[in-house]
Amino acid sequence: MSRTPGAEAPPVDRWSLVAVAGLLSFVAMLDMNIVNVALADISSSLHVSAATAQWAVLGYQLPVVALLLPVGRWLDGVGPRPALLTATCGFAVCSALAALSPWAAWLIAARLGQGAFGAVLFVLMPVLAMRSVRPELRGRAMSVPATLGPLGAVTGPALGGLLLDQLGWRAVFLVKLPVCVLALAVAWKAMPRDGRLRAPDRRSAADALLVGTGVSVLLVTLTLAASHGSWWLLAAPAAAGPLWWWLRGPGGRPVTGALRASGLYRAHGAVLALAAGFAAMHYVVALHLQRDDGVSATSTGLTVLAFPLGMGLAGPLGGRLADKYGARPVATAGAVLTAAGLLLLVPLGDTWSPPDVAWRLALAGLGMGLNGGPTQALVMGAAAPERAATVGSAVQLARSLGFTLGPALATAAWGLAGDGDGVRAGLALAAVAACLAVPLLAVPVRTPLKAQATDPVSAARS
Repeated sequence: MSRTPGAEAPPVDRWSLVAVAGLLSFVAMLDMNIVNVALADISSSLHVSAATAQWAVLGYQLPVVALLLPVGRWLDGVGPRPALLTATCGFAVCSALAALSPWAAWLIAARLGQGAFGAVLFVLMPVLAMRSVRPELRGRAMSVPATLGPLGAVTGPALGGLLLDQLGWRAVFLVKLPVCVLALAVAWKAMPRDGRLRAPDRRSAADALLVGTGVSVLLVTLTLAASHGSWWLLAAPAAAGPLWWWLRGPGGRPVTGALRASGLYRAHGAVLALAAGFAAMHYVVALHLQRDDGVSATSTGLTVLAFPLGMGLAGPLGGRLADKYGARPVATAGAVLTAAGLLLLVPLGDTWSPPDVAWRLALAGLGMGLNGGPTQALVMGAAAPERAATVGSAVQLARSLGFTLGPALATAAWGLAGDGDGVRAGLALAAVAACLAVPLLAVPVRTPLKAQATDPVSAARS
């Protein structure tokens, strides 16, 4: 991302921009799940089938995930201020267009556009938080988007249900507009005027096509595998072709080079593992409480709310501890707590009580809160400054793939174990995924001296 000299260590900490990064991370992740509860009303209002209405969700999710890596490379060569203003305006306009949809094709087109702008926000927000404060405060700054983003995802269904009951399905798309307007006003005033915006070149368009095709095919097959196990056989082969072609070409080599130079493969693996473990746990717990234990939807919602509550409480603490003791030990401690919370769910009997589940989820949430900001600071601090957006996009892709992979893996484990032991098998899989993140984060990776020299503070503390 183009920058002025000294952009990596600003003379004045701009916490207002860190708040902007957190708010936009929240609304971008909110849109991943908030529309799910409105699909039946959308189907009825626009007179389309349930399968067509589902594209109101997929139309956002697919471009977000598919464009992350190409967007990261593009952002490394443009000015942060025009990129943020353009992406936020585009996101808000597409949200308004979605709310005004007179027919399904209009809605799907608006959601596709919103997803494309959302991909820019996903990649740009951690970079904005990192570059708005001095290096010794990065843990605290990175914890803001790292905590508020996932909180947006888990609170989406509850907020969407409230808006749906009170104001109708169009309000689900309009709720983000005040946040976008506030973010635009703050960014316009506070962000330094450096760099320009340029259109993606032909090479970037080709990269987007290859990565988009591969990742979209992978996500669709993983989604279908959740209900039809035979789709597992097609997931990897179908996505391998375009992704391999991209990795071997001029678009993929800089991405793999940036990860290799800073020793970030393990940290990205930990992000994917924790996201998969969380998503698998959330899927199994919610389904079992409602379907097998007969717990009401309200009680289920309040029970699983323990996880984001714990995460929200621990997020700011994780950032402060990372600034004081270093990012790696705090991120590892968070992964240990998350794994412990998920492991404690496995021995529960067939009949659960919401309080028994809630305190275990709260423990896992505390761990995720401690882990999120420090892991983001660890990864972004190890990246070369001119490749910060590229590395950040890889983190977001790992997290998004984990969120998709978790429920599919949990469903497969449940089916293989049978109804009697299916719940325990799904939870065991979630716990194993979280446990894998611990050694991936705990063992330091020796990075080249050149990479360490780009950020001596982070290198010393990692």
